[in-house]
This record gives sequence, structure tokens and C-alpha cells, in this order.
Amino acid sequence: MFGLFKKFKDGFSKTVSAISETTRGIFGGRKIDAASLDELEEALYTADFGVETTTEILAEIKKAYRKDPELKGKAAAEIGAAVLTRALAGAEAELVPTASGPTVVAMIGVNGSGKTTTTAKLAWMLKEDGKSVTVAACDTFRAAAVEQLKSWAERLDLDIVAAHTGADAAAVAFDAWQAANARGKDYLIVDTAGRLHTKSNLMDELAKIRRVLQKNDESAPHHSWLVMDGSLGSNSIEQARVFHKQFGLTGLVVTKLDGTSRGGALVGIWRELKIPIYFIGLGEQPEDIQPFSIENYAKAVFGLES
Repeated sequence: MFGLFKKFKDGFSKTVSAISETTRGIFGGRKIDAASLDELEEALYTADFGVETTTEILAEIKKAYRKDPELKGKAAAEIGAAVLTRALAGAEAELVPTASGPTVVAMIGVNGSGKTTTTAKLAWMLKEDGKSVTVAACDTFRAAAVEQLKSWAERLDLDIVAAHTGADAAAVAFDAWQAANARGKDYLIVDTAGRLHTKSNLMDELAKIRRVLQKNDESAPHHSWLVMDGSLGSNSIEQARVFHKQFGLTGLVVTKLDGTSRGGALVGIWRELKIPIYFIGLGEQPEDIQPFSIENYAKAVFGLES
């Protein structure tokens, strides 16, 4: 448990640093005062917590401050973490396998969000957990995407189904399901091409992939996850809303959180869309994909210890 929390703490260090620099280290032993509350408000907005969450955090801290004018920064941090925990209630989700056949996870998102890398990392994590996995290279628009997934598969010893650049992505998905089922795999993870949510023809291809998968298993894909670039902060909410409307998302994977000071956006994404967060990306290595934990997240972004 401690090792997992350390991943969160290290991963959100830029968000913590941004808050700390703005507030001059308010969450240490320093006493809260009116000026530090103003600094905290600025820091929370900068970290992309949004109006609703920032207002709630400040209201709770001010309430405690009125009761105890000697309130210290650490107590304020604990209050902030408690507000986040409450705001994120229900946001955690666990990947549960289907009763029979491969559990199909479709990875969706715009170019550059980290879908291909996340596909490989997720497959590796499941493999390390004793599960058997096939990955499908259905981003057939970009030769680099197929080669990238093949490279990851070779490096991590993953089972992969791929085709040539320009091949029908839905046909690759169909073949991948057939292969995963024949090989008795627990999971099939489908890496799809990056697409702007405003491009209807590319969104139609996702629907075709779904239809083809359902020829093998009418309940597939069992999971449709949007892979979101966490460094975009709250700007990614509209993107997620459109994907959800057109494809029916069942979950989110938020990547690149280690490289951004906008880690507060997770809260706004959940509050706005109510789509559960399954995993977050906190680094470049395979082990840097982590199941989302509300408790670890809330403590990490406020610089608290587990």
C-alpha cells in the first residue's frame, strides 16, 4: 500500500509544487490567515480544481478557521483532502472480467493522448497480475502506431494481432477477438486510431469496430475507455462529453499526470461527466499505470502522508 501511495505522491509532485509555491508552503506548519486563504484560492484554480471544488474546499477551511484561529496548514490540507474524497465518491472503478470469453476493452481518444502506450502498459499490468492478454493494433491509419504497439509487445512479451497500414481496423478487431478466444485469453485490449471528436467519419469507424466485435460477442466491447491527456486539464471535458454521447463511454484513463501541475482537473472531469476513472498514468515506465484510488489521490495532491 505504501509503495502505491508513493507512486501517487511522486506522480502528482508537480501539482503539489504548484500549490506549495503559490501558498509559500501553507500545508506545512504555518498558521492559516486571511492572506494564506487568498493564496490557497489562487493555487487551487491554477491546479485546475475548478470553481465548484475550490469553493467547497475554501468554505470548509474557513469554517474550521473561524472555530480555531490557530488552525495550521496541515489541518487545512486534511480538510481539503476530505472535501476531494467526498466530491469523488463513486469515481473509482475496478476492471472485472466477464464470465466467459475474452473481456474486451476498447481504447478511444484523440491523437497524442497516449492510447497505444496505455494499451501496452495495461496489458503488461494484467499479465503481471496473472491474466492472459491479447492486444489488437487497430490504429491502422498510422504505420508508426502499429510499429509502436509491436515494439511494446516485443519488449513486454505481449500477444499481439496486427495488420498492415491501411488495413480495415474493424477486420483487425474481428481477427483479434477470434485469436484471443481461440487462445483462451482473459482480455482483449483494442488500440484504436486517434480521432478528433468532431470528425464524424472517424467516429463512425468506432461504431463499425463495435458492430464487428458484436458478431463474435454481442456484449462486446465490455469496456469503452476514453484515454485522456491529463495535462489538458478541464479543457478535455468537452472532448469526453462528445465521445460519451457518440460512443457510450464506460470509463476513463487519465494519462500524463506526472508532467502537469493541473492534477485538480480529475475532480472536475468526474463531477461533470460521472464516468468512472479506472486507471491513471503517472510516468513513462510500464509500472507507472496505476488503478485510480480516491484516497491516494486526495492525500497526494495535498502533500499528505498515507
